[in-house]
Amino acid sequence: MRRVKKEGPAANPRAGRRTPGNRRGGAVRRWLASVPPRTAAVVALLVAAGGAGTWAWYSGAAVEAAHRTRAALLDATLRAGLRVEEIYVEGRHRTNGEHILAALQIERGDPILAIDLDDAKERIEHLAWVKSAAIERRLPDILHLRIVEREPIALWQHGGRFTLIDRGGHPIADGIEGFAHLPHVVGDDAPRHTADLLALLATEPELAQRVKAAVRVSGRRWNLSLDKLEGGIDVRMPEENVAAAWHRLAELDREHGLRERRITMIDLRLPDRLILRTSVTPPAAAKAKAGPTGGKDA
Repeated sequence: MRRVKKEGPAANPRAGRRTPGNRRGGAVRRWLASVPPRTAAVVALLVAAGGAGTWAWYSGAAVEAAHRTRAALLDATLRAGLRVEEIYVEGRHRTNGEHILAALQIERGDPILAIDLDDAKERIEHLAWVKSAAIERRLPDILHLRIVEREPIALWQHGGRFTLIDRGGHPIADGIEGFAHLPHVVGDDAPRHTADLLALLATEPELAQRVKAAVRVSGRRWNLSLDKLEGGIDVRMPEENVAAAWHRLAELDREHGLRERRITMIDLRLPDRLILRTSVTPPAAAKAKAGPTGGKDA
């Protein structure tokens, strides 16, 4: 049975005490000193051959002989106890453990020296939530995997679905479960510009909290939706001097309270003027809402 352990001080007490370099090397040397000389020689041969990696032979007979020799050497390492017994994973929060096992393509009991660490690393880094990975052997029987996961910053709406994106604009996963609070961005090139937009919005944190969505317009500028995804305040940002326009909007909100003035649209595209659209109830509609007066129609 394969197991992926989530590593931390509580899950793996050894993890907090291990440091790269001399401690790991010292552990390996102590293990080699504890096994029979013949076994140590086999392990040294495998390591010298590249950890049972690629054998550069060209004739058919040489290749077949190399495979037989490799199999015999790996069998000797198994008898010496060099097999995968535990897989420790550090840094996993959202990545599915079964997906990690499937990507590693490693079974419990496999010869630990037969594993191609570079290939395993590459497969792990193809998982949706994994930004980077590092994998190493801790002889005689432990594989240690460290991953750095992507952090979602927004929901990208495209093609009728939502996809989480990270700060680099990299798509992570479809679905919004647990992330509906993140701002929505729309537009083909929106992911590449979202981090810069959010950094700008953060300079006015109170107003930034009211931004529910941002639409990328013609790959040049943004339209923002305040307060509601639909029916809120539509803010048309300029193509240039965006920071000045954003601070101007925040100052306007502090002085006049935009939310209280039934404003539906604010156009900031022109630096020397401000265009507002308000929701005004027509007089006829207001009269109808007032109800009958008791008199007769003329």
